[in-house]
Amino acid sequence: MFVEIANLKDQIKMARVVVTLKIMPESPETGLNSIETQAKEKISDFSQSKEMKTEQEPIAFGLKAVKITFVMEESKGSTEALEENIKTIAGVNSVEVIDVRRAIG
Repeated sequence: MFVEIANLKDQIKMARVVVTLKIMPESPETGLNSIETQAKEKISDFSQSKEMKTEQEPIAFGLKAVKITFVMEESKGSTEALEENIKTIAGVNSVEVIDVRRAIG
């Protein structure tokens, strides 16, 4: 029975997940293009993928957030390490995962 379970684990493939991060700058004057570029590099290193979509979302009083959607292997587990890494970028106030879903196909 244990051999059968071990064989099943080898046959199970982990899914790919689509993750959206919302990165808030410290102020409206913060350079979003620089934050976006650096965050994309960190995401690429973490996810081993170049598949990304970015947008800037107006928040209030001229403040905009950077939203980055990317694909990663589910086997990576949590994005906590990535979030902490992005928080080290100059001008970043906060980073949060706002959406996670399994990719189809």
